[in-house]
Amino acid sequence: MGGQKPEGMKKHICTGLLAHVDAGKTTLSEAILYTTGTIRKLGRVDNKDAFLDTYQLERARGITIFSKQAELTLGDTAVTLLDTPGHVDFSAEMERTLQVLDYAVLVINGADGVQGHTETLWRLLKRYRIPVFLFVNKMDQPGTDREALLSGLKRRLDSAVTDFTGVTAGTDGILSYSGDRENGEEFFEEISMAGEELLEEYLERGILSVDPVRRAVKERRLFPCYFGSALKLTGVEEFLKGFETFTAGTGYSREFGARVFKISRDSQGNRLTHLKITGGSLKVKSFLDQEQTEKVNQIRVYSGEKFQTVEQAESGMVCAVTGLTHTKPGMGLGSAAGALPPVLEPVLNYRVQFPASYDAHTMLKNLRQLEEEDPQLRVVWNERLGEIHLQLMGEVQLEILTRVIAERFGVAVTFDEGSI
Repeated sequence: MGGQKPEGMKKHICTGLLAHVDAGKTTLSEAILYTTGTIRKLGRVDNKDAFLDTYQLERARGITIFSKQAELTLGDTAVTLLDTPGHVDFSAEMERTLQVLDYAVLVINGADGVQGHTETLWRLLKRYRIPVFLFVNKMDQPGTDREALLSGLKRRLDSAVTDFTGVTAGTDGILSYSGDRENGEEFFEEISMAGEELLEEYLERGILSVDPVRRAVKERRLFPCYFGSALKLTGVEEFLKGFETFTAGTGYSREFGARVFKISRDSQGNRLTHLKITGGSLKVKSFLDQEQTEKVNQIRVYSGEKFQTVEQAESGMVCAVTGLTHTKPGMGLGSAAGALPPVLEPVLNYRVQFPASYDAHTMLKNLRQLEEEDPQLRVVWNERLGEIHLQLMGEVQLEILTRVIAERFGVAVTFDEGSI
């Protein structure tokens, strides 16, 4: 697993998997890790052994709650893969992750097509200007219709969503199409409309080369779409080959910058700041504030539950740092200073009820720790009534929060009815 970019690596891509719940996003992440040789055994959500669903409750419920990281290699491309929650209650966690992505992979359930939450995700990807690849999953299920799905994607998301099945690039950098000739002509005509340089090349030479297509994808003028079944490992290899071919590395400035997307704690209780280096590099023992109180003690590169410590993190890398106490999700450091305001905010209000023997101020301190880690949680202290109120995204989040409070702080809490 690579912390420093391995020798010969031309680019480092940070990508995230996004989807409506039940589209098979975690299954696809397992298939990607297995196909690239990152894991030897294919885990399954329903067998509760998925590589990236490391938290006990995720395995029990079969959903992703926290964004996770895996490191893998595609040819000469180093890839950081972030698996994000699909359930709408945890969409703020997903939104924070968007701020550090170079590319996104939107997973669509082939049995259902575009759903309401898929459109919300698409709007967020547009807002953050993230190039997107699409993987239409569960195509092994009866009744799935590729043509109908593709036309639904074009209609409800963007007309530039294009089926890239059968498209490969030769060693000369020229694209070829392995399907029948008529479909090939249709495909080339369609993507030549994604920009002037593509149209010129196609009209003048009757061919298309990789570089202008890569640029069109990067600039969100073209959205490559692949079809398959992550569970059956069909279409995954072709998708990965396309992802490697049609992604471009990012140019970074030499001045240090980083974007924080998550705060968590490890099993020893160490506070971890998860960030992406957006410029320059970060070394162990660096101070990140003028008062010299915020010092980087350790830099970890995670892959699933395991991590490797590195002395220095380069531009484009995603890592977790110990020693920082004042960081928050969404915060920029160095040349990336300033916070990006989130679009998704919690809407439900609950009063916390806990045993009378438990001190309210201790409870407040504990909840503030969780608030720091969870971008979709707000803790409000009503001094006059001596009450703690929480603002949340929904019932599933409430259930998970109750479990986390019991596990971490050893106290059973309940909540009143809740209001909007």
